[in-house]
Amino acid sequence: MDNDIPYLLLTPGPLTTSRTVKQAMMRDYCTWDDDYNAIVSDVRRRLVALAGGGNYTAVLMQGSGTFSVEATLGSVVPPDGKLLLVDNGAYGHRLVEIAERLNIDHVVVSLPEIQAADPSGIEETLAAEPGITHIAMVHCETTTGLLNPAAEVGKIARKHGATYILDAMSSFGGVPMTMEDVGAHYLISSANKCIQGVPGFGFVIAHRPTFEQTRGWARSLSLDLFDQWQTMESGGGKWRYTSPTHTVRAFVQALDELDEEGGIKARSKRYAENHRLLVEGMQRIGFRTLIAPEHQSHIITSFLYPDDAKFTFDAFYKAMKARRFVLYPGKISNADTFRIGNIGHVFPDDIRLLLKCVDEALEEMGVRI
Repeated sequence: MDNDIPYLLLTPGPLTTSRTVKQAMMRDYCTWDDDYNAIVSDVRRRLVALAGGGNYTAVLMQGSGTFSVEATLGSVVPPDGKLLLVDNGAYGHRLVEIAERLNIDHVVVSLPEIQAADPSGIEETLAAEPGITHIAMVHCETTTGLLNPAAEVGKIARKHGATYILDAMSSFGGVPMTMEDVGAHYLISSANKCIQGVPGFGFVIAHRPTFEQTRGWARSLSLDLFDQWQTMESGGGKWRYTSPTHTVRAFVQALDELDEEGGIKARSKRYAENHRLLVEGMQRIGFRTLIAPEHQSHIITSFLYPDDAKFTFDAFYKAMKARRFVLYPGKISNADTFRIGNIGHVFPDDIRLLLKCVDEALEEMGVRI
């Protein structure tokens, strides 16, 4: 395929962005400039508003979303704290890996990759394991597309006086929620997910009174979330270290376009329609979904390989990319799957064309379903 031909990234991020988001990166900014720092401060304000407002604050952190997850776990759990971690997918498992690497005391609620978190099981673990101070869970497991019950777990955290950390990397901006709705003290996401910016930074929306108590707890210099936040607060939007200026400017444009679309509810409706068309169309072709409908998000969908031995994901991927669609390989251990994302600058007509191209690709491969 000619690299100059545009194609759609049907992935959970990086994802397809609008032409205008790309164009926003054509201007250079100085990280020390007051005008640029004012842009950063406004981004922080807008993120809190998107999360429902109230006594919350936002801090931006350089790097991929995982940098912000590690910064949060490593900065807001005290030296004598104890984490309860939900592990039912690759990103839940990454929470466990971070806790292990940072030597944070923790207990893990492990579940199959196709099973949503069980609030009653989490409550039983809280009762059985003394000293748990924090709960951390992934909202949308992009391993599979599974959606965990964020608000129900938030209620349990409140009941037991635990601080609740929600990794909403792939859901914030695409699933309507507020901090109060889900009961989160910390919500983590990234520029290149449902707000439809480009990679370069993540962000954490934090309950301010809780966050203000975490000074000096960080287990890292560059990933010290409190120091990053304090610098942004006192410096009018200044970052401690070099800021991803072009990414920030693209994110502002993406926020503007989210507003123009009608906000998170309108964007969620588009994503849900993309998902409906995708699943119904793929099922008509003969594909089966991995996740039960009641636990399936409209962010990304996992499909099982067909039984025909002629089908290989590598050949299917290349055939679809030649038709300008980029798909995602599977990421679970006990089934052969591939994934198709429904988020980004992608619309129902794109999904209809995708389905037509899936038919063409299978015929080209000689695959029968």
